[in-house]
Amino acid sequence: METTSLQEIVAPEGICYGCGCDNPHGLHIKSYWHDDGIHVMAQHTPEAQYSGWPELVYGGLIAMLVDCHSNWTAMAYHYRAEGRQPGSLPRIECVTGNLGVKFIKPTPMGVPLTLRARVEGEVGRKSRVICEVHAGDVLTAMGDSIFVRVDTAQLKAAAHGREG
Repeated sequence: METTSLQEIVAPEGICYGCGCDNPHGLHIKSYWHDDGIHVMAQHTPEAQYSGWPELVYGGLIAMLVDCHSNWTAMAYHYRAEGRQPGSLPRIECVTGNLGVKFIKPTPMGVPLTLRARVEGEVGRKSRVICEVHAGDVLTAMGDSIFVRVDTAQLKAAAHGREG
């Protein structure tokens, strides 16, 4: 895998709690194209404050990992579909349209989690991303979500009632 993450290439100023490089309190999730050219991979080892039940990872953290990593997977696929390098302008941005997470087995604390994601079907304005979460060799959760390509400046204006 590459040594510089998609987040570091495309949005080094990102402030997202899960994947923003520039959030001093964030998790700094880093996503990379896998050598197979199909999957986008990430690893994260949850810290103790992200426990749900004793010795188990909080499900909300798993959902956040799936959300952030899947979003970066959608954006990576968009860059590739356009024959562009991540980080080239204009920047491609997506937001979560629908987040689906199925919890398959309990996820143990103290084990590095591997996220393995890919776009299922067409890369379009709305793209479906499938994301697996593995604790070691065990599949513990599966994301099946929709990400929407957007102009984030327009979204921000709309959210603050500044549509024009």
